[in-house]
Amino acid sequence: MHTVGELLRQWRQRRGLSQLDLAIAADVSARHVSLVETGKSKPSADMVLRLADQLQVPLRDRNRLLLAAGFAPRYAERPLDDNALAAARDAVRRVLRAHEPYPALVFDRRWNILLTNRAVDPFFAQVAPELLRPPVNLLRLGLDPRGFARMVVNLADVRAVFRTRIMRQLAAAPDPELTAIYEELLAPESEDSSSQRVESDVVIPMILRVGGRELRLFSTITTFGTPMDITIDEIAIESYYPADPESAAYFTE
Repeated sequence: MHTVGELLRQWRQRRGLSQLDLAIAADVSARHVSLVETGKSKPSADMVLRLADQLQVPLRDRNRLLLAAGFAPRYAERPLDDNALAAARDAVRRVLRAHEPYPALVFDRRWNILLTNRAVDPFFAQVAPELLRPPVNLLRLGLDPRGFARMVVNLADVRAVFRTRIMRQLAAAPDPELTAIYEELLAPESEDSSSQRVESDVVIPMILRVGGRELRLFSTITTFGTPMDITIDEIAIESYYPADPESAAYFTE
């Protein structure tokens, strides 16, 4: 089991910071950071959280740092349907409903879909039922030939976007299960040749062929700004928008 100093050193190195960089950001001495990392000084819970905040450590891993330092976890992890998360859950559902008639969905840190709006339903109707058994994983749904992959015209472009996002996510916060999904679905040798040149220097749209029509969609990601619960810290709302008038007409007809 790693000590809190070892864990903090790993996070500091992962962020590409020197001990002096971290010390300046956290308003402590570089010597103190060094003593904590080497185990010669026992940090307080507040110091652990101060350093973790500057290192942008996810809440789940802040709990691990606190436990390694001998303190109780600070952040709870409740299911999204817990009464304590009612206000947050209501806010998420409002965002989903407000985005209709365009698709939007909520997924967790491993890309398992938690909630969707009604605009997603017609697309789910096009995929194999076994892919819709909980937990429904957005990566598998998007890249499996029985899922959306057969509808995606520019599959190689979409896979490259997924690959970049997952690599960035794993670099920020390693996760064995997400790494396994990445190796299964996004390894370079799994690259697909079906790519269509996108005439855009702003975003790479996902191009879907549905009912003889091509829909061009781009997406945005929304997260909670100051979460204090692990579940809320790890969810994201992905909202899809039409990239051209023809695609917009498909949803508003």
